[in-house]
Amino acid sequence: MRIRVVTTTLAAACVLALSACSSSGSGNGGTTTAAPQPVASTTASKPAASTGSAAAPAPAGVPTPSVAQKAGLMAAMKAVNPALATNEDATVALAMKTCADIKSGKDEATVAKNAVAQASTGSVVLTQEQGKLVATAVKAAFCPA
Repeated sequence: MRIRVVTTTLAAACVLALSACSSSGSGNGGTTTAAPQPVASTTASKPAASTGSAAAPAPAGVPTPSVAQKAGLMAAMKAVNPALATNEDATVALAMKTCADIKSGKDEATVAKNAVAQASTGSVVLTQEQGKLVATAVKAAFCPA
């Protein structure tokens, strides 16, 4: 039951994020483009500071989420565990690693187990069920199987 609620929430967050970007983009293309660029440059400067977490996880075949997809992903991760939404760079790195597992054909249990291991650091501790929800969130946000 909880998976359905989170999946529905994820889907709604993705749809809202994407529709907000597309409607803003068609109305004011110049200002919409200018706003995401600072977010991207801020995001780009953060991985340089934390070289290990966000710079490494760009395996071949894994898409990089757009600004709108990141917004949907962050909302979904917050629904899974609010602590996952405190660091966008770490969350995107986790999502890209999870996407790599999905794209490589690993079974759901392994993908969930790896997500738990990668996300459970310091103050964040995920359950196996939350690992499954992370995988579902990643698929819904930017990494279809």
